[in-house]
Formats: sequence, C-alpha cells, structure tokens
Amino acid sequence: MTSDDIMTDRDEVRAQYATEGNLLTRQSVWQPAEDGRDPTEIALAVVRASAPADILEIGCGTGAFAARIAQARPGAALLATDQSPRFVELTAARGVEARVADATELPFEDDAFDLVAAMWMLYHVPDLDRTLAEVRRVLRPGGRFLAVTNGDEHVADLRREGGDGPVVTQFSSQNGEDALRRHFDVVRREDVRPRAVFPDHAAAVAYLESSREDIAWDLPAFEGPRTYLGEGTVFVAS
Repeated sequence: MTSDDIMTDRDEVRAQYATEGNLLTRQSVWQPAEDGRDPTEIALAVVRASAPADILEIGCGTGAFAARIAQARPGAALLATDQSPRFVELTAARGVEARVADATELPFEDDAFDLVAAMWMLYHVPDLDRTLAEVRRVLRPGGRFLAVTNGDEHVADLRREGGDGPVVTQFSSQNGEDALRRHFDVVRREDVRPRAVFPDHAAAVAYLESSREDIAWDLPAFEGPRTYLGEGTVFVAS
C-alpha cells in the first residue's frame, strides 16, 4: 500500500481520527516559517478579506481553525463538519455549530455558502474530484474555496532520517493547483515553509509514530531540540 493509499483509505482515516491524540501530537510542534509567515494566519487573512456571511469548514478536526474563524467573523453563520464524531464533539465544545458529514456528499443545497475551508484534509478524501465538485456546488457564485495542504517535502528530512521517505499525496503543493483548476476558474496560491520544532528525540519519534504507518521508524538519537522544515501551500480558488 502506497503512502497515498494509506492517506485516503476510509477505514484507516477513521481509525487515525477516532480520537484527537495523533492529530494533537502533530499540531503541537509547528512554528511559523523563518520569515514569520504562518499558513493558518495566511488562511485567516483570506477569510477576513473575503468577508463571507455563510461559511462552511469541511474536515474541521478539533475545531481550532473554526474557532478562529468565529473570532475573525463574529457576525457570520459558521458551520463546521467532520466525519469523526469525536472531532465534531470537540468542535461543538468550542461554541461552533458542528455536525458529522462526508465531504464527498455534502448535505447542503446548491449555492449555500460564500466560503468553504478545507484545512489539511483533502489528501484524506477517498474521491478528490467528487469532493471538489461538491465544494463547487455548495459555493455561491463569486464564493471562495480556501484549501491548505502540505507538500512532498513536508518534514521529508525527518522521515528520511527515520528510515523512510517523503509522503506523496493526491492533493499537495505540487499537484493541488492542477486538481483545483479542474473545478475552478481562478486559483491563487501562497507557498510557505513552516518549521517543526521538536524539544527532544522522543518528541520527534512520537510525531513519526502518530501517522500510524506500517513503518519501523529508526530515528538516530539526538540531544536537545531539533528543527525540520515543513512545506505547505494556501490555495484560494473561485
């Protein structure tokens, strides 16, 4: 099974996100790029600039980004969805309306939202083009699709040192623009290299193991903190 197969297998994705532990382990290490740019902040700037009245987030995870949208757009109608009941529960606990939904079959009328956000999740959907078609369907004319993803070189040095190689997915910095252009007329992008900062060797091993891949990680020991580069892109399509 390839890395892309693992990322999109429905059963594996459900197991990966049945609880929040693996996701929180990965999220905890990320810091802005050396130039100060942060993909989440870039995405929030898109939300503010778009001034949407009706917002949908698909694959909302623990609701961290949805909660920040709610702060940035307090007057907007915001709905967050995820296939994981646990993540929907955590998002609702933040005060955000949330429900379980499959991104490949969005249970909403046509032209229902001004902005749809997908943060680091399109590499998981089992049918990418069907998901993008659903996003296009529920967006109003002039609406925007905000999609953030990783690139092939995302912590690739860490993975190589641990005994494997880069993760190449169906929606990445390298191929995401082509996928979006199959469904949207205009696609803009901003690339960024955030930093994964590990306080020690154990934290780096925990990060690798959180992916639940069938890999016997063998990361050479190191002392003190260590930093590895990520690779990501913020796409805006309309």
